Amino acid sequence: MNYVKLGRSDLTVSRICMGCMGFGDAATGQHRWTVDEEQTRGILRRALELGINFFDTAPVYQNGSSERFLGRALRDFARRDEYVLATKFTPRTQEEIDAGVSGQKHVENALNRSLENLGVDFVDLYICHMWDYHTPMEEIMEGLHSAVTTGKARCIGISNCFAWQLAKANFYAREHGLSEFVSVQGHYNLIAREEEREMVPFCRDQNIALTPYSPLAGGRLSRRPGESTRRFREDAYARFKYDATAEADGRIILRVAELAERRGVSMTEIALAWLLSKSAVPVVGATRVSHVEGAVRAAALELTPEEQGWLEELYVPHALAGVMAQNGKQKAGNVV
Repeated sequence: MNYVKLGRSDLTVSRICMGCMGFGDAATGQHRWTVDEEQTRGILRRALELGINFFDTAPVYQNGSSERFLGRALRDFARRDEYVLATKFTPRTQEEIDAGVSGQKHVENALNRSLENLGVDFVDLYICHMWDYHTPMEEIMEGLHSAVTTGKARCIGISNCFAWQLAKANFYAREHGLSEFVSVQGHYNLIAREEEREMVPFCRDQNIALTPYSPLAGGRLSRRPGESTRRFREDAYARFKYDATAEADGRIILRVAELAERRGVSMTEIALAWLLSKSAVPVVGATRVSHVEGAVRAAALELTPEEQGWLEELYVPHALAGVMAQNGKQKAGNVV
């Protein structure tokens, strides 16, 4: 496993980040395809054995059970200085707004709950899960800076935002001597490349790390069109993101399959190797040990410039889908 610095931070992370949305109590929360604690522990143990040291979770993943499963496993399998731990917080709820809970207090309360779930004194990376349209940006940035100065978070990141929002927040922080976002977790993969419009070049210019989520497009880039899994059948949110462009996406997916066959590797390895070639640290979910092993093999696979271009040439820019399409319509506390 190779390791890199996360943007301008002093965090050293594996090229693969283990995404933990697939861990948690399947009886509670948004998803029914998540794996239980015993399976979670086996997957995490193997990830650590293979050199993955970067783990990403959130309290909204199965009502906090993802955080709890992850925290207990890491305490059993590794020392605190051997892994980089990231979690997130969501926008203020309507109830908090009505009660006059400030943005600063919201960040503090959310972080304290996550620390309790994880069983740690600090997280390495604390991520704003999405832009909060109902809270002054200044309050959020001041709350995050307080998290850093009190030692409860080493660095801060953001997810699901536009480039102008990231620029606005970081330039405000810079002007006022506050902590800046060192990473952005956006929706980016071979069939969802809208981040390349502005976010990718902005982050390269500012040395902000790209930690894209959904690197396999909810599994679409890891199997041929028509093949199915339980998650594919039950993940309504992924269908919302990809169904409208399924025909165009299918042509790209077939190229992934053809190149995988030509190179004698899996489709997963090809799709992740392409994203890794963009200097990204993809957040890769896993519900089986084999998923972890495939991701690690991808980190060692190099595509030629000709192969990268061949995979890319069929992409047709299209309207933003998923979270970003809904961002301006966001209601307080909603996470999609």
